[in-house]
Amino acid sequence: MDADGTIPVTILSGSLGAGKTTLLNHLLSTAGDRTLAVLVNDMGEVNVDAELVAEGSELELDDGVAELSNGCICCELQDDLETAVVRLARDRSFDHLVVESSGISEPAPVARLFTTESRVAARYTVDTLVTVLDTPAFLDAFAGEEVPERRGEEADRPLSDLLVDQVEVSNVVLCNKADRCSEDDLAAAEELVHALQPDAETIRTEFSAVDPDRILGRGLFDPDRLSELPGWKRALEDDHDDHGDGHEDGGEDAHEHHDAEHAHHHPDEVYGVSSFVFRRRRPFHPDRFASFLRDLPPEIVRAKGTAWLGGNEMRVAIAQAGPSIRATAQGPWIASLPEIERDMYRSNRPDLAWDDEHGDRRTELVFIGTDYDESALRAALSEALVTDDEWASDDSLATDDPFPDEQGAETVVREP
Repeated sequence: MDADGTIPVTILSGSLGAGKTTLLNHLLSTAGDRTLAVLVNDMGEVNVDAELVAEGSELELDDGVAELSNGCICCELQDDLETAVVRLARDRSFDHLVVESSGISEPAPVARLFTTESRVAARYTVDTLVTVLDTPAFLDAFAGEEVPERRGEEADRPLSDLLVDQVEVSNVVLCNKADRCSEDDLAAAEELVHALQPDAETIRTEFSAVDPDRILGRGLFDPDRLSELPGWKRALEDDHDDHGDGHEDGGEDAHEHHDAEHAHHHPDEVYGVSSFVFRRRRPFHPDRFASFLRDLPPEIVRAKGTAWLGGNEMRVAIAQAGPSIRATAQGPWIASLPEIERDMYRSNRPDLAWDDEHGDRRTELVFIGTDYDESALRAALSEALVTDDEWASDDSLATDDPFPDEQGAETVVREP
């Protein structure tokens, strides 16, 4: 229990088959002096060592809870998560909770349950977010090899999307199945992890065997920094810090200089992992930008940001992870609102970057990848922008492009 009387929580994520259940079994059998409570999605998948089971070789469930001979607790998630963890804290005594998030879910929403003002937050404190990677599958999805994606039977999203969402908010990443990878592959996987989440600690494991002290009681989670962890946000912020909005908003010439002369490479590029930011206050031609995205080379493992599209008054968020690319209409550009609404919004957001001619309309995209041709990508992006003639003619922008134009709508631009 923490000094403030709350119970520390480790949130465990990973795609189906990555090794989460194996890790849970390992933690239960090597708990030492800790009394662990483990909340799982399916008790039937947990094969706890027989000597830890109080009676015989099978788990005896009492209202979905099994107590092991070493004092640890296995609990099957039968209700909603909030109800389950509150009841567990009320009815049982334990030192640390490990929550297994579903293999097709993201860890961030689970973490927020424990950090928002609620009856859960009063009893628990998030300690560490841990992601277990099937390292060979991770490399298949992101290392530029033309290997078909592996998907869980229940997954309705590509594996690459899920892996990115899990890794980008992790404090610790277990590069599991290390015995099935070469040293170069493991090093490349670690570099990709650090590109997606620069602060993540990576641990190589076989059969998810890890010292419990490396993932329990670490105190690595910071709720105030959860949204800042992804590498694409770090690259964007670093670019802002180096140049500032004034430089970036200074017209096409300034843009050309900025894009040609400045690139940001994170981390140390030993394995060719780097990033760059593309900014413009000129819209993309929807058809050409869609073609650019569909032809994005496999060396780009992550792209994220906002695009300004000609003929579309929506801020369109672009999210690429491996071969998957999705576009979401986040809402109208403030500059497109009626004057009264626009002025009211700006008065409430004095920090909003504003251009005298284009308002808040602009493109801001981050690309992270391995050994890609940055100059060629920048040239292709620039070619996808509208020409002066196209900008002056609305008719030339009326296309059947794949981008959404209603707030909240999402479309698939490219899928595996």
